Amino acid sequence: MNVQIRSKEIKLNEHLNNHIAAAIENFRRYHLDITTVNVMITKEKNGVGVEFDIHIAHAQPVVISDSDEDLDTAIDLAIERANKALRRLHDKVKDHHTSSIRDMEVAEEAE
Repeated sequence: MNVQIRSKEIKLNEHLNNHIAAAIENFRRYHLDITTVNVMITKEKNGVGVEFDIHIAHAQPVVISDSDEDLDTAIDLAIERANKALRRLHDKVKDHHTSSIRDMEVAEEAE
């Protein structure tokens, strides 16, 4: 998984870099084939904007944008939304691969 954390007009300290990297590592728990994660932090008129661009093999990319006056809050909100989106995608993929009613009927007849 390729990870890029970039900031524009904002200086990120080591603590924030480690916090974002740890959150990205937690994305692995959803067992999706995540190929690239791009994080862009920019200064906006009313505070700070954070954007997560998560590319998953064989699926549409997940793009999460969030902003807040406080940098820490904006990062935490974006991480929370990204976790929610990845969890929903994981549930959707997992439910899609369950056996069909026809397969269940054939299994019952065989018993």
